[in-house]
Amino acid sequence: MNPSTATGDAAPATMRAVVVTRPGGLDALEIKDVPVPVRKPGWVRIKVKAFGVNESEVTTRKGESSPDVTYPRVPGIECVGVLDEADGDSGLRPGQQVATMMGGMGRSYDGAYAQYVTVPAEQVIPFETGLPWEVVGALPEMFQTAYGSLATGLGLQAGQTLLIRGGTSTVGLSAATIAKDLGATVLSTTRSPERAGELRAAGVDHPLVDNGTIAAQVRELIPDGVDAALELVGCSVLADTLRAVRRDGKVCFTGALAGQWTIPDFSPFMIPTGVHLTSYGGQAADLPADVFAHQLQAIAAGRLTVPVAKVYHGLEQIRAAQADVESGATPGKHVVVLDD
Repeated sequence: MNPSTATGDAAPATMRAVVVTRPGGLDALEIKDVPVPVRKPGWVRIKVKAFGVNESEVTTRKGESSPDVTYPRVPGIECVGVLDEADGDSGLRPGQQVATMMGGMGRSYDGAYAQYVTVPAEQVIPFETGLPWEVVGALPEMFQTAYGSLATGLGLQAGQTLLIRGGTSTVGLSAATIAKDLGATVLSTTRSPERAGELRAAGVDHPLVDNGTIAAQVRELIPDGVDAALELVGCSVLADTLRAVRRDGKVCFTGALAGQWTIPDFSPFMIPTGVHLTSYGGQAADLPADVFAHQLQAIAAGRLTVPVAKVYHGLEQIRAAQADVESGATPGKHVVVLDD
């Protein structure tokens, strides 16, 4: 037997959620009253307090995602909130602050654009913090991707040098703050000279203006090449990024902001001798609870900065939030808070 535990207040029968019934424009984001999801064994139910709005959810709304996305669908690949119900032997207790992200959430099953969401228990990170929900809500997917890339992908160590290609993205800014907190020297790129200040504010030691080739700039600063590089721009610049790395250094391919995920007629000899190329596309388990706790403490202490672009209050603002994400005009994370 595996009895469930629940909060003292029973969840309502219905909730408000953003539903995409068919792919389309912003008008495809419809707010509806739907049944509160019933938790399956091995899953938990979370009362959503805040969630980040991501480009992948714009892609889902447009119908441009992979075949695992079906409709109708409640989007949302991440959220933070309060645990509402869980299996009694899950190690989780109702009332806990929790974060969750990825794992098919908002794609193959309904996600976080709602007052309640159910997810597998192993996809939950419990935490305790006094930080406001709009700050914590910016973190799960962004910090999981950044931390996983640095720790799992690159094995970055204190004292090493790191190049971030695509530095003004939310993952790029997060990676810079995490790497600096670790004790690394950080070089990071932007295509716009006027955005170099954003990189410095995140702790970047050497902001670089990226005109398509940066290997020469990197080696002017570090003649032997950097120890590690995080590739977020994509395959269109990967060969140049590889040339910026020293022998026995590593490049981790995590994103393709420029849209190119593959290399036509790829030859392994494009990888410089002795340079290691890997990739990262992990899940919630790659961000351990103690690491997330450390990041929250570092934010509270002012050592880590959270690149929040804008905060929206209520599901009614979801169209505005996705429009802002799609425009790319405001750098940083866009966060929706569900006020009680």
